This record gives sequence, structure tokens and C-alpha cells, in this order.
Amino acid sequence: FAELHTAVAGLPVASSRVLPGLVFCRDFAAYCPAGGDLRAVLVTAPLRPALSAPGVEFVVDSEGQYQASQRWVSRRTEALMKHLQSNSVKLLLSSVKQEEVVIHYAKLYGVSVVECLSSEEIALICEITGVSPYTPFGDKLDGEIPETAVAAFCQPLLLGSRRCVHVGFATSASGFQPHCLILCGPVDGINQQHAAALQGAFTMLQQLFKTVYQ
Repeated sequence: FAELHTAVAGLPVASSRVLPGLVFCRDFAAYCPAGGDLRAVLVTAPLRPALSAPGVEFVVDSEGQYQASQRWVSRRTEALMKHLQSNSVKLLLSSVKQEEVVIHYAKLYGVSVVECLSSEEIALICEITGVSPYTPFGDKLDGEIPETAVAAFCQPLLLGSRRCVHVGFATSASGFQPHCLILCGPVDGINQQHAAALQGAFTMLQQLFKTVYQ
């Protein structure tokens, strides 16, 4: 329930509504409008390539070495975004904050980016779409990316003064088509009361139907 409802203070209760898909309470790190079905990938790690392996110290002895390492990072990041573009990926859903070089090349190659998704939100997306997080394999940046989901839409959503991301997935691996409840009220306290009451009602119905089908 926590991932399927959003509370908005400062609006009348009558503004509450149900929206298809998922609403993430954060703005786009990069937004590139695109029509039709969008291929999306999930990531749970920074996409900026590391200059050394974990536990290995990387030492720069000169300004020239530093500039060379930055150019290498930039080229590798651009190659990754080209790889996503070649696989028709238009949406990147990330559980971590990506570095500026990733956002720069995402905008350049038409990939929208949503950052800092919670582990619960990532788990819900995985359950709905049936895909696992994507991990680039070293220097291998060719071929098809199998772990992609299809989004029917991905667009900004303004709730009061809060900028959000609204995503709807075209298919569901489990047959579950999520809808998000937008709860509006003049103050946070009223929204919390309404959310608690609705969650209690859904829990009661869940237990009722479980008893019936058993």
C-alpha cells in the first residue's frame, strides 16, 4: 500500500483520484519526451565506469593522467548510452543517484532518468514487469539487452507544488495492473487518517477474500 498511494497536502479532498500505473514522488533527473511504448531498464548501481576494481587503489601522478582518466570515463559512459539507445531503451529507473556524466549522455541520447527509487519501489517494478536489474558487463556493450520492460507512458505529473513521475507499464508478468491512489487533503494529518482507514479497509477485504477462496 505504501508504494501504491501518494498523499498531497494543500488540496481539497475532492481532488483525490485513482491513476493507472505508478507515481514516484521525485522529479526526473533527465526527461526526454517520447511517444509510443518505451523500453525501460532497471539499475541498482552507478553506471559511471570505475577506474579500478573494488579494493584496488587508483593513483594519478599527473594532470595529464587525470585528464586521460576523465576522457576514458566519458567515452565509456557514452558507449553505454549508445548501447541503450541501440536497444531502443528510452527510460532508466535507478535505485541510486547517477553521476552528472551519466545524466549528460542520457539527455544526449534521449534516455529519461528517474533516480533514487527505494528498494521497495524497485522490488514492485520487478514483480510487475518480471525483469531483473540490468548490469553492464565490462567491455561487452553489444548485442541485445534481455532485461527490459515496456512502459506504455512515462510523463511528469504535478501534484500540488510537487513534481512527480508517472509511469504505466504496458504488460504485467503476473497479470497485476497497478493503480496509484492520490489522496488529497488540506493538511498532512487528514491525509494520514484517510490513508490508515483505506489501508485497514483493504486489509480487511484481503482477509475476507482469502477466507472465501480457502
